[in-house]
Amino acid sequence: MNANLPNPLRVVVAEDSPTARRLLVEIIREDPTLQVVGEAKDGLEAVDLTQRLRPHLVTMDIQMPNMDGLEATKRIMTEVPTPVVVVSTLVERDIQTSMSALRAGALAVLQKLVGPESPDFERESRHLRDTLKAMAGVKVVRHWPVRVPSTPSRPMPTVGTRSKPTVVAIAASTGGPAALHRIFSELPADFPLPILVVQHIALGFAQGMAGWLDSVTPLTVKVAEEGELLKRGTVYIAPDDRHLGVSADGLVQVSNTAPVGGFRPSGTYLFRSVARAYGAGCVALILTGMGQDGLEGLRELRQAGGRVLAQDEATSIVFGMPGVAVAAGLPEAVLPLDSIASHLKELATSAA
Repeated sequence: MNANLPNPLRVVVAEDSPTARRLLVEIIREDPTLQVVGEAKDGLEAVDLTQRLRPHLVTMDIQMPNMDGLEATKRIMTEVPTPVVVVSTLVERDIQTSMSALRAGALAVLQKLVGPESPDFERESRHLRDTLKAMAGVKVVRHWPVRVPSTPSRPMPTVGTRSKPTVVAIAASTGGPAALHRIFSELPADFPLPILVVQHIALGFAQGMAGWLDSVTPLTVKVAEEGELLKRGTVYIAPDDRHLGVSADGLVQVSNTAPVGGFRPSGTYLFRSVARAYGAGCVALILTGMGQDGLEGLRELRQAGGRVLAQDEATSIVFGMPGVAVAAGLPEAVLPLDSIASHLKELATSAA
């Protein structure tokens, strides 16, 4: 565990099913650095326990009586900001509500484990515990329904002195779904470029996230399919556990080759692919997220003449992925979240 984190990390578990709650508690208690200090059977109890016990993290079920997980997350993030990890089923309704919880301030979403009879139970249990420990270290902020004030960004080079953009590639992790929601909701229906997205998210949630994003933007948002032709105004989300790339003739490539830096899909894989296919016609955007996925791909993309944009620290949930890109001097613009869509539109007009 990170030496800067307290030991043990205190966790509140919110889950209305006694069986599922008992399983989750047992999984968490397998790690001596995690301590379950409270168990809630509905959202109201989850809010109350979070206020009284001040845990380092809350695991949140979605469908609960009296108050569901979305409303409980909203209450926690406005009243007592605490890292929240949603633990959800793959039922369509739950996936959509889980996405809304991410927008409300939850940090990650994980699939509910089915039990020890699953052949992947031990691996999935370790992943759950590792995710909880990672998310407990995130400094969350109070979520009020107001716009984040803009901060100055680095100046953009004059459009027209560079190759016309032909494609946008985006990589994100922790905090990414909410950031993508904001950006895509502000792009117009006539946005003239295709957009490819790698978002680190739990297995089984890519399709639901695509549907959720599609509902808030005039663009078409879909999970990418092997061999389809890139179209303007369409967003292609990397499928579960598959890399996303593109060929020089504009065809989507979906690959199950080895993870890059531990990730599949990988931001570096995507950025390298678009750099090799389109060179200076690429616009890369690195958003909020832990770690440094995307960094090496951004280096190659810049060497090919492409543009790099990064989300700024003030509006990033975690300034890991954009932070290492900024430290390496790769972005030509470091932007607050509420300015990204307008900059993409400005760049895209040179390709119209």
